[in-house]
Parts: sequence; C-alpha cells; structure tokens
Amino acid sequence: MNIRRAFADLSVGQVHYAQCGDIGAPPVLLLHQSPRSWAEYRHVLPLLGPRFRAVAMDTAGFGDSAAGTEPASIEHWAQVAVELLDALGMPAAHVVGHHTGGVIAVEMAANHGARVRSLVLSSTPFIDEGFRRARAQRPPIDEVETSADGSHLTALWRQRQGFYPPGRTDLLEAFVLDALKARGGPDGHLAVATYRMEESVARIAQPTLIVRATDDPFAAPHAADWLAHLPQARVVDIAGGMVPLPDQMPEAFASAVVEFLGTLP
Repeated sequence: MNIRRAFADLSVGQVHYAQCGDIGAPPVLLLHQSPRSWAEYRHVLPLLGPRFRAVAMDTAGFGDSAAGTEPASIEHWAQVAVELLDALGMPAAHVVGHHTGGVIAVEMAANHGARVRSLVLSSTPFIDEGFRRARAQRPPIDEVETSADGSHLTALWRQRQGFYPPGRTDLLEAFVLDALKARGGPDGHLAVATYRMEESVARIAQPTLIVRATDDPFAAPHAADWLAHLPQARVVDIAGGMVPLPDQMPEAFASAVVEFLGTLP
C-alpha cells in the first residue's frame, strides 16, 4: 500500500505528515519518539492502511515539520497535533504514541479529550516527581558536543547502540539521520522530563492499550504505573522489543494496534 506524504499549514508553519489508507476509514494518528520522525512508522503505516486512515506526523521541530517560535513542550506539541486533526478533517482519532509520542498522546487525551477516541501508549514513561528528579540528575539524552572531525556522530551512535538490536545498523542509521535533522534535538527529552503528567492522567477516560517492549529498559518498567492510574487499560507485551520498537518489529506493533482497535465499539 502506497504512503502519501504532504504538508499542512499550521500555527508553527508547515507540518509534515505521511498517510496510508482510505480517507473515509477510521483515523489513527501516530506520534513518534524523540528525536525521530514519521519514518519511525514507515513500515507500520502500510500494515494499518487496509483498515484505517493511518497518519504519522512529524512533531513540530522534528523531521520536516517547522518548529515555530513556542518553547518546546508536551502541551505545545499536543496542540499542534490537534491542529493537524483539524486540517485533515478529523473530528477525533485513535492516537498511538511511542516514547515521547506517548506522552504527547496522554496530553491530547487529557486536555483535548473529545479529539481522542482511544490511546495506544507504547513504551511510554509515567512521569511524576520521582521521574523528574531522577532525570534532572542525569546528563541530557542524545546530547553530544559537535566536533570538527565529525566524531560526535560516532558518539551519538554509540550512546544509542546498546538499546538497539545487534546487527541492525539500518535502525541506528535512521536514528542518526533524524537526530541530525531535528531542531527539537535534546529538547524533546527535556520536554518529557519536565512534563507534569500526574496532573493530566486523572482526566483520561478513553480505552487504553499499554504496549510493553520487554527489552526497553527506559519504559517497560512503567507498565505497572499505568495500570495503577488507568484501570481501563490493558497491557500487551512484545517480547524482544527494544527502544526502536515500531521500526524494529513493525508487524508485531501493527498487530497489537489492530487487535486492540478491533475490540472497540
């Protein structure tokens, strides 16, 4: 199934998105991790397209989307995502988010609830005071000092390598390409690390699926927190899944999404 790419003129400027599926099919919005782009879902979109209008956007400041002038924040990125729904004529959508994308999806569900029919939170951290405090004491994720000889590119590669499947240089190449392109850069992780999720989560009433990549040390442990705060949620494990889950295991990822959405009225 063909992927169609386009831009929408939104408050931040031009926002890029890719989509598969019939325009009249139930809409699914996919939100990527930092500092990736829509390409994280390149192999997922054609698997969702036969049943859904699947749209993967570049978050403002990432991929080919303009950053705008607002400071990077989860709230701002969620607002831009809602603007894209407006531009595409989608009154509401199922929203799927991976890592940072999941945090944006939480903000959308909590504070733009009428626009979100259901949630799929993939490897999404639960952010509370303890999380924020721990992150504040660590070096910024993906931050490397630019060097004249280009060795910072190797440093970026090596920082991520242990969280990616052995031998999958294609996944690391995709990460580095997006990291170099992102104007948001490490700001994506900072936005996550300062988000006050505990003030939003109580407002989430939508059906929710927690996708747990079992070999993702950053997010897999948070599934228990999600179940404690969202009694309507259920968990599906993807064994062997790591940080680049949608890219790494697109069939398993898409299958989990399709099966969950198939249970909804």
